[in-house]
Amino acid sequence: MEDLVYLNGHILPRSQARISPFDYGFLYGFGLFETMRAYSGRVFRLRQHLERLATSAHAVGLPLPNAQLESAVYQTLQANKLQDARVRLTISAGEGEPVPNPATCKEPTLFVTAARQSQVPESTYDAGCRALVPTLRQNSRSPLSRVKSTNYLLFLLARMEAQKSGFQEAIILNEAGNVAEGSISNVFVMKGGALLTPDLASGCLPGVTRSTVVELAPSLGLDVVEGPVALDELLKADEAFLTNSVLELAPLVGVGDQAIGSGRPGPTTRKLLKAYRELVAKETGEMRNDK
Repeated sequence: MEDLVYLNGHILPRSQARISPFDYGFLYGFGLFETMRAYSGRVFRLRQHLERLATSAHAVGLPLPNAQLESAVYQTLQANKLQDARVRLTISAGEGEPVPNPATCKEPTLFVTAARQSQVPESTYDAGCRALVPTLRQNSRSPLSRVKSTNYLLFLLARMEAQKSGFQEAIILNEAGNVAEGSISNVFVMKGGALLTPDLASGCLPGVTRSTVVELAPSLGLDVVEGPVALDELLKADEAFLTNSVLELAPLVGVGDQAIGSGRPGPTTRKLLKAYRELVAKETGEMRNDK
């Protein structure tokens, strides 16, 4: 059965979805997106995702059809009869003149897809991930560093560089040489009983999973410090992990040829992952059996 998608108020087969080649999302990358995860038919922290989208839209001057967003997400899930899914909501400025003038865009394009959430390999959690520090740098002073934009070329190039060398993720530094974020993730470092994560001024995206971990950590007796994180602090950490909506919390066990801590997933990461999944189950009513 062909996947169904939501496009500008209509549910239709994927093969029939058509967007104008003059859409500014295509021409100039003038668009935003949110990747979310649904459990038991409910999107975890949908409100926070839509709040982040609204903040980003305000920052770049992109009008949002707010009344349609939540409905579009759930219409797409229900049309595809999905319970556990990866959902992506994309919005662009819409069709305009083929010169860089957003004032010519009349209506935004709203596009939502949903696909069955395939099980993340257990090796991701049992053995952990390894990352490369790419040659590219994040500009922490750019307002786009805190916007989840469809202009994703920096992250794609960083990810391609890492994968070409056999790594699962790229840890991007900012212009000061401090850790900003992963190409698809936020970064956390455990050192001396404190949980460190780059602050937004470092150039990282305000991840929804990131904010959930910051919220959960005190309940496990962890002090959270948001601020500049030097690369050396990551390399010499007791343990580290990555966060995003699909991976949840994935242990980071090495950067380049250097192991982090023991080179194995650490106990704090495992405790936080367990607490995160318990919160997901509480908020979505999900039933799951985890190791």
